Amino acid sequence: MMSPGQVAEAASLCHVFQATVAAGPDEIALRSSDGAVTLTWSQYDQRVRRIAAGLATLGVRRGSTVALMLTNRPEFHLIDAAVMHLGAASFSIYNTYPAEQIAHLFSIAGNDVVVCEEQFLDKVRAAGERTGVESVVCVDAEMEDVVGLADLESREHPGFDFDAAWKAVTRDDLLTLIFTSGTTGAPKGVELAHRNILFSLSSNMTAQIEITGTSDLRGSMVSYLPDANLANRWSAHYGPISTGSAVTTVRDGRTVIQVLREVHPTGFMGVPMIWYKIKAQIEQALAARTGEHKDALDRAFRLGTAQARAEVAGTTLSPSERERLALADEQVLKPIREEFGLDRMWVTTSGGAPIAPEALDFFMALGVPLCEVWGMTETAAAGLANMPGRRRPGTVGQARYGVEVRLADDGELLLRSPGVMRGYRNDAEKTAEAVDADGWLHTGDVATIDAEGYVRIVDRKKDVIINSSGKNMAPSHIENTVKLDCPLIGSIVAIGDTRPYVTALITLDPEEARAFATAHGLADGPESLARDPKVLAAIEDGVARGNDRLARVEQVRNFTVLPVFWEANGDELTATMKVRRKVVTEKYAKEIEALYVRQEKHESAGAR
Repeated sequence: MMSPGQVAEAASLCHVFQATVAAGPDEIALRSSDGAVTLTWSQYDQRVRRIAAGLATLGVRRGSTVALMLTNRPEFHLIDAAVMHLGAASFSIYNTYPAEQIAHLFSIAGNDVVVCEEQFLDKVRAAGERTGVESVVCVDAEMEDVVGLADLESREHPGFDFDAAWKAVTRDDLLTLIFTSGTTGAPKGVELAHRNILFSLSSNMTAQIEITGTSDLRGSMVSYLPDANLANRWSAHYGPISTGSAVTTVRDGRTVIQVLREVHPTGFMGVPMIWYKIKAQIEQALAARTGEHKDALDRAFRLGTAQARAEVAGTTLSPSERERLALADEQVLKPIREEFGLDRMWVTTSGGAPIAPEALDFFMALGVPLCEVWGMTETAAAGLANMPGRRRPGTVGQARYGVEVRLADDGELLLRSPGVMRGYRNDAEKTAEAVDADGWLHTGDVATIDAEGYVRIVDRKKDVIINSSGKNMAPSHIENTVKLDCPLIGSIVAIGDTRPYVTALITLDPEEARAFATAHGLADGPESLARDPKVLAAIEDGVARGNDRLARVEQVRNFTVLPVFWEANGDELTATMKVRRKVVTEKYAKEIEALYVRQEKHESAGAR
């Protein structure tokens, strides 16, 4: 297995892959959560070789681009690694994209080959007809007009030399295109070369060794987020290539919490919402405890909380407290971690949006090393991170190894490192706007940096709310605080720019809403649920609890529950579930105005 330094200096990620195969050929590399597929690193390598030869017959070579439209399945890893070994670059497409958006990506990427599942064939064909795609490979079906995976793997390319192909790949070759989710405009294709990802992996490995105290970083990861998002591609594909870790793929993201219980991974990455759901499930399971069991649980969490606070303060518990905590952990906290598959984790991360400090406190008290991190596609995921033993709730941590950060005059966070992208595909103007002449990436986030280098993200530069009194507020802070204890909320959008106070648009979480409807004997459609008194009471209670943790000026004075479920890649949300705020405020302008009219009438009546 390569050391962090060797990974940083490797000729390409292909060299890292081959070193990992040689170091542990019989170790498990890939498996599906349903148990249908299990591959060792040697088997992984053999299939990559066959797929690469097949792709070569379709004209894929160094400098080519290949599109992938797949769910989380082992075939993604096999095909992506094969593309990489040819010196080509792949990019993944969000499964929710319609043909028109797919065609737009094809026009930017210039790919001749697409690999997909049967369920996406119609969309891929329609997009390909507009852009001149020459070949479509289907991983789970055999048809006349597409290439089946078995057929691809059986093809022979006269004169093709797999080893010569991957050894010719260099650090400056393009590894992948990642299309941003486009909250304020059309997606941009972020070009990441091998050198960008190699730096990022090396930086992370250095941190892992510091945390674990060992250079053997083989563990297990779960792949459940879209691979069109760099976060999953990096943590559950590129990362395991560098550490030799096993990856379990989860095709249905709704089952990920159950898969955690079965797999007991050593690392896990999630957005705040998944952590809120895990927290809610744990609390629900613990709520039934009574008597001595309840007393023991309360004592254990008090001691865990004391340990977490000591960590933040840079102090230690007394010897007697440490002894009691060790006993409480063995008898109470550890069994809870084991029950939910959180017991083997050496580090877990939350990113993509700010996580409520109360959620961090809960997991820290439970003994789960949850750390808030920050990164961007444009930084190859190398950015900022809290570390176990050095966590500061409310911040996204300190700069990772080899990363520099500073603030611009207006408070915007700037970052520089070897991980910063080589540019946006075919868009020199946008690239120049994002990365200045000195190599600093302008992140678009407003932040503060304390004396110890801990960075606190205020909000997106374009999203900060400035109310009619001139008070600056971070909408994400308001939204996350309210969502924390109200799993019924799917999305919440804080409104208040140029207004006298904050209001909110709320939509229900489809899964939680259906469960609530079943439990209370209600019809489960969004229109009826949005008007139901029991649902509104639950939402009102959640908003009230959130307001208790917010400053007065930040508190949500009025809200409306919209009679719709917002879907990924719809009008209101990007494919990564980020809110398109401008779209929302324009689309729901009448509902927003009604909130303020209603609230003003209510306050006027109260004054009389």
